Amino acid sequence: MISEKILKFGSNILENFLFVNYFLLILLILIFSIGLALLYSAAGGSMEPWASKQLIRFIFSILLFFFVSFVSIKFWLGASYYIYFISLLLLLSVNFFGNTGMGAQRWINFGLFNLQPSELIKFTIILALARYFHAEKDLNLWSSIKNFIIPIILIFLPAYIIFLQPDLGSSLILIIASFTILFVIGLSICFFLISGLFAILIAPFVWLFLLYDYQKSRILTFLDPLRDPLGDGYHIIQSKIALGSGGLFGKGFLNGSQSHLNFLPEMQTDFIFTLLAEEFGIVGTLVLLILFILLIFYTLIIGLLCKSRFACFAVIGVSINIFYYVFINTAMVSGLIPVVGVPLPLVSYGGTSMICVMFGMGLVCNAYINRNLMIPRYKDGLFGW
Repeated sequence: MISEKILKFGSNILENFLFVNYFLLILLILIFSIGLALLYSAAGGSMEPWASKQLIRFIFSILLFFFVSFVSIKFWLGASYYIYFISLLLLLSVNFFGNTGMGAQRWINFGLFNLQPSELIKFTIILALARYFHAEKDLNLWSSIKNFIIPIILIFLPAYIIFLQPDLGSSLILIIASFTILFVIGLSICFFLISGLFAILIAPFVWLFLLYDYQKSRILTFLDPLRDPLGDGYHIIQSKIALGSGGLFGKGFLNGSQSHLNFLPEMQTDFIFTLLAEEFGIVGTLVLLILFILLIFYTLIIGLLCKSRFACFAVIGVSINIFYYVFINTAMVSGLIPVVGVPLPLVSYGGTSMICVMFGMGLVCNAYINRNLMIPRYKDGLFGW
């Protein structure tokens, strides 16, 4: 009897592996491989201190990818609110037990690793929103106050906590990505026009009373980097020099002068795209961007193929999140938007971002495996099935 159960369990695992979306996995491995090579270059041709740790994290993330892919999608539906509230508690605990770095209190030290809950909440809020709208009969956000107020609370509560850390950039990204998901679900374009007008009206108040001095400085530096070339403007000036010096084909692997002479700051994290441009030129950056475009659009297609609302909304949410990660990071290092701490997915050095992205991609693969599964709407109730 026991042997039969073991054989059945083994056959189920094997069957799951047969249905994994390996094209999706190959895209993820290719993007990570580029990031690993860049981290090797950033260390001057050494696996230490960044590349070796990043490789270990990716191996763990691959295991997480398969775990999330194989667990029943009904489990993720039922556990969505629990996962969201756990990440919200972790986010709140940062204000009391968090480690401070680069002027903000963002990380929790668990001994073996540091966790950044502000990255985690960007993906768990997708589960919460997908779970909420999966249960709703009417997807019109204006049909009832509840349809609008509850999602707003789910979004702005963590965004406000992140703002207090202080991390204005991550807070705004969370709001923008979440509202993009709401727009896909059915939020009217008029809401965005009214919100934009409201934002313009309250901008003077925000500038005078809510922004810290360093946040004001970042905005002023974005408008005029040369106002403080050796201070706040140093990062973006050096980034633009490195971007321009790469030319069409770049200076070659391990030959980036801005990076290897330590002119390029944070080249292993936020400015790793600049390192790619300097060493591999426009061609190298296009290769990476094409891989990201394939990943984003392929993920969207998987979401549209899903027959259940929850799977569809969750996958589209993951795709939107990845898009904003890539867009904001590349626009930031190019000087198109102010500098904010946003990593390039699977490329920048960092554990929390990689684990969260692979968790999200595991949800995408799970949705692909169960794309023909119809999941009925559950009854109203915060934790009810």
